[in-house]
Amino acid sequence: MKPFFTFLLLFCLNSVFASGPKHQYLKITTAQGECIIMLYNKTPQHRDNIVKLVKKGFYDGTIFHRVIHSFMIQGGDPDSKNAPAGKQLGDGDVGYTVPAEFRDSLFHKKGVLAAARDDNPLMASSGCQFYLVQGKKFTDAQLDSMEVKRLKFKIPQWEREIYKTKGGVPHLDKRYTVYGEVVSGLPLIDTIAAVKTDSNDRPLADVKMTVTLLKRRKARKLEKEMKKSGGDEIIFLLNQ
Repeated sequence: MKPFFTFLLLFCLNSVFASGPKHQYLKITTAQGECIIMLYNKTPQHRDNIVKLVKKGFYDGTIFHRVIHSFMIQGGDPDSKNAPAGKQLGDGDVGYTVPAEFRDSLFHKKGVLAAARDDNPLMASSGCQFYLVQGKKFTDAQLDSMEVKRLKFKIPQWEREIYKTKGGVPHLDKRYTVYGEVVSGLPLIDTIAAVKTDSNDRPLADVKMTVTLLKRRKARKLEKEMKKSGGDEIIFLLNQ
């Protein structure tokens, strides 16, 4: 009987883990609303780093300290917690960087999560600061010009279509690591990007955040809902 129960136990455990979510998800909550971000498995070092920080409550009480309409909203500076009004922010860190993880399939379309960084030659990412892309829509002519003058490489046709219809910031591609994507609550980016800011791009009224990790059960439910919506874009997204 013992071998049978051992087999049954292994079968049950295998079933539980096989049905688990493929990705980890973050929820950013602000007074302006919330969004859910899927972390890409193709950028494991960035994924694991932000999960570690979120579990510690690192981002709770920090603000979106740099907001530029039609570009991005940036946060994650630990010095932004309870920072006095008007103080210039953006230099806070955790004492380490994360190696760049550039992937051809990951680019700066609207809604992606990407890592901020300084001008280091290896393009290593900040250990804590991040941004969410708002961007803008581009025409073929604008993308053609950007390829020649700024990118020095060709944008794949399928990416061009997204930049033309959904928007983004293509000039950051292969320069800053993209490691996640908003899958629910995308309008939050537009809401925050529209707030009034000072000369340092800091919102006049603080936009504080709380960042939590979605529980396995909720993550599983979310992925099932995404799969039901169908479409090649969802299938592609779940494979990132």
